[in-house]
This record gives sequence, C-alpha cells and structure tokens, in this order.
Amino acid sequence: MQIYEELQARGLIAQVTDEPQIRELVNNGKARFYIGFDCTADSLTAGHFMALTLMKRLQMAGNKPIALIGGGTTMIGDPSGRTDMRKMLTKEDIDHNAECFKRQMEKFIEFGEDKAMMINNADWLLNLNYVDMLRDVGACFSVNNMLRAECYKQRMEKGLSFLEFNYMIMQSYDFYYLFKNYDCNLQFGGDDQWSNMLGGTELIRRKLGKDANAMTITLLTDSQGKKMGKTAGNAVWLDPNKTSPFDFYQYWRNVDDADVMKCIRMLTFIPLEEIEEMDKWEDSRINEKKAILAYSLTALVHGDEEARKAEETSRALFSGAGDDANMPHTVVEEASLSDGSITVIDLLVLGGLAQSKGEARRLIDQGGISIDGEKVTSVGATVSKEALSEGIKLKKGKKIFRKYSL
Repeated sequence: MQIYEELQARGLIAQVTDEPQIRELVNNGKARFYIGFDCTADSLTAGHFMALTLMKRLQMAGNKPIALIGGGTTMIGDPSGRTDMRKMLTKEDIDHNAECFKRQMEKFIEFGEDKAMMINNADWLLNLNYVDMLRDVGACFSVNNMLRAECYKQRMEKGLSFLEFNYMIMQSYDFYYLFKNYDCNLQFGGDDQWSNMLGGTELIRRKLGKDANAMTITLLTDSQGKKMGKTAGNAVWLDPNKTSPFDFYQYWRNVDDADVMKCIRMLTFIPLEEIEEMDKWEDSRINEKKAILAYSLTALVHGDEEARKAEETSRALFSGAGDDANMPHTVVEEASLSDGSITVIDLLVLGGLAQSKGEARRLIDQGGISIDGEKVTSVGATVSKEALSEGIKLKKGKKIFRKYSL
C-alpha cells in the first residue's frame, strides 16, 4: 500500500483539488508541501498533532515538508471556526512562541539540507507595502466569493472585522510566495482551512498561469462532533511543563469508547494490519485499546521513558497501590489559605481539574471528586493546612489524579 492509499485508509483525507495529481505526487515522493502553524501560544497542542504526524508520514515516504511558522499571519489572526476575534499578540510574544514551536517540531520532523525546511512568513509578509500588495494581488480575489467562504461563517454572525477579512489574502499569498520561491506544489491543512487554501491555488493560477494543489485533513473530533484535544476546557499541550506526560497519557487513556479506534488509525503509526486485528477484539478489551493509544501517543510526544512512567503510574494508581512519583504535583501557596485552609473548589481550579468554580461545584455535586479515597460530598468542603503539609491526592471521577502539598 502506498502513502496516499494509507492516508485514505486511516481516514485522514477530507478534500482534494485534483486527486490523481496529488496521488501521483505523494506516492512518488515528488511533493514539496507546506503546512502553516500560527504562533498563538507558546506551545503546540494536541490539535496540531495530526498535522505533525501527517508531515512525518509524508516525509518518511520521500516527500519534502515545509513547516511554515506564521510569524506574519499571527499578527492578524485566523477567524476560521471562531465566534470571537482572536487576542492580539505583540511581535515579541509571537517571536517567542515561534521559537517554542520550532523546538517542538524538531522532535517530529527531520530538518536539514534536502530534508524538511522551516520558514517564517514574517520574512516576507511584514515587509510588504500594502498598496503595492493590493495592486499586485487584490484583483485576483472576489469579495462576493470571500464572504461566502466557510472560514468566515461563524465570525459573520457577530461581526467580521476588516482585519480578519484580510487573513485569506495573506494565507493565499503565502502559497503563492512559496510556490514561486521554494517550488512548493502542495498545501495541506485542516478541513476548516479549505476556503483559504483554494484562495492560494487560484492566486497561483491567475498570477503565474500554473497549477498548484491543496488537500485538507479530517478534523479530529469526538463522536459528538466536538474537537478533541482539550480537558476541563483547556488545551492539551505538547509542552510537558504545561501538560505533564502523565496528564497527556491520561487524556488519551480516557477518550470515549466510540473514539478509540478512530484515534488509533488517525494518530498512531501502528501498521494498518495490526489495527484491523484490534478492530476485531471483543468489547471487553476496550481498556487494552485505550492503553495502547495512550502509550503510543505519549511515546511520540515525550519519548518511551516518559510513556512507560505514565503507564506504570496510571496502572498502579488505578489498582489502588502504586508509586505516585510521576503524578502531577501542585504546590499550594500558603498565602492562598484562608483561616488555615483552602476550599476543594479552589484546589480543583488551581490544579486545572476544573476550568471555573462553577464547573468545580458541579463536579462535587455529581459525586465526582475524592480526596485520599474519600468522596467529597459538600461544595463547601475545605482542606486544612495540616493535611496539605502531609500531602493529599485528589481524584476527579476515575480519570485524573493530582497531588497537592504546601
């Protein structure tokens, strides 16, 4: 099976501009493709994970990836799939985030001469003269078509700013620039980027009279249609200082039963033949599948040693007797204590097990919180300074453990 057929079998391909041509390019190692990453935070997330693994798969098949760091486009902010405008970041913040992205990408992609390239679109976008750019490419875009684009739909409901309206032109210009200067013949992106990607292929056709192609990958959603890669309302980060390897492992270990095989197909490098065999396993082996998924992804992001520690800690804790050395640990500042204690609600928010106090109250009301094995029954429950001095273990449902101490 060649790489294009493998991508199909894994359910990764959503839309393509010219399937025969794209198939020929990627199957014969002739694709020089790019994927863009806007620097909206100081770490990549699980939401970026599928794009990174796609780059790795295609590179292993002989194709040349270009990781495009969005130092320029982040100055505007992608409106795709948003109901509100993105937070405006300073150039200093964007540059810092770009450096963080580079370090994380190097764990997945092999960069170097005649291998993968890493380029920042700030190098050309920030030097453009606005009037010159309008004269150069403005006539190639139909405002009527842009307003119908899927990427603007949610923002149109609350009011699309002119700032965001320019994003499609900037992303299209990226493809045009890379096509001209780096022989980039293919763009990949999430399925919510389809309109922006078509803008790039059309700009290349109108300005250069040549064909370029685009392909979107399926968005990673759960069985309810919600984007995966968040826990307690927060992103699952690839940076171990923002989401510990244990928490990362736990997130994938606890995905819904209906989503396990899809995640294994789309995200892991387990051979398809083995996945088909796993698909035949009885329902009683669902936890075995989840453990395989969690270990595989944690090993890809954090290495085999951290994956092994997370697996052993999880197994030991859930059996009720285990080493908690690798559990996430939250230090409670004494200044946050009131009258020598702190509420369980505040602990849940402090440790990231709840996004808000309202969510923390609901978790307690639903009987989903335990401390050292004892269920918390009151939303007014507190933990004393003495208990924190000795250290406590807090459990949310059956899923997440966290240690707290002063």
